[in-house]
Amino acid sequence: MPDGGRGAAPARFVALGDSLTVGLGDPVPGGGWRGWAALLAGTLGERPGGVELVNLARSGALAAELAERQLPVARELAPRFASVVVGANDTLRAAFAIERVAAALDRAHGALSADGAVVLTACLPDPGRMLGLPAPLARPLARRMRAVNTIVHAVSARYQGVHLHLAEHPWVAERASWSVDRLHPAERGHRLLARGFHTALAAAGVSVGAPPALTLDGPPPTRAGSARWMATRGTRWVADRCTDLLPGLLGLALQECRHGLAGSGRLLDDAAERATRGALAALAEPDGDPARKAPATVKGAATMTG
Repeated sequence: MPDGGRGAAPARFVALGDSLTVGLGDPVPGGGWRGWAALLAGTLGERPGGVELVNLARSGALAAELAERQLPVARELAPRFASVVVGANDTLRAAFAIERVAAALDRAHGALSADGAVVLTACLPDPGRMLGLPAPLARPLARRMRAVNTIVHAVSARYQGVHLHLAEHPWVAERASWSVDRLHPAERGHRLLARGFHTALAAAGVSVGAPPALTLDGPPPTRAGSARWMATRGTRWVADRCTDLLPGLLGLALQECRHGLAGSGRLLDDAAERATRGALAALAEPDGDPARKAPATVKGAATMTG
């Protein structure tokens, strides 16, 4: 569409999600964050700067918040590209319910895909492993993260999105790729994440420019810095982030220990798998149709052309 004789308006990449997409761990001079979405946006389109980034992500966002608050704004912007990367915060809530996460992700992906956007998703590493928590604490979180990732895989396949198997990438296990809080990528991690999405888009036949550079603008995190953070701010950070989870998590840890001593830990895995299968089955029912729940399609919605 002409823009007052000044050429075509740029296509949009709208990023939805939580602190990972905000860009935490990749600071910019003067304050604020850059992150993988900004790095990727610069490589999209037929020319540099041809795709405008609108980052709607919010630190601490849950899947339901993304669907209820970020999604309507995103659809009004009629993006050509949209990313839906969320779920880690849901695993850190006492009221975790995989069926609610599934419904929210299905609604967001379904609505954006129906509008013609190329939708990017990613599965995530579990926070318990990243934080190095003891096994009785880490296992329940890992079980939850597996459930979320199973849903993300299924929803992305359902709507033929572009999915990045982030949890399986080798760099996820590299300490240098993560910031001192151990949950958010450092600059290197954000660059690798952007490059992973770039590769996935190219493999899907989407026209992209040169991949994001891996040259760092700032120094990588150090082990000493990480140790200082964990000793001074880390414990408080975990407590603040998991305020409503900690009592429930301790209960889950006790349950984990009891099943471990009885050799019946598989029962907990089976229960989680049944819940995940039930959440996926609910998406196939008529009442789970995202088209019935999503806002009305905006006029002039973008169409995938890459």
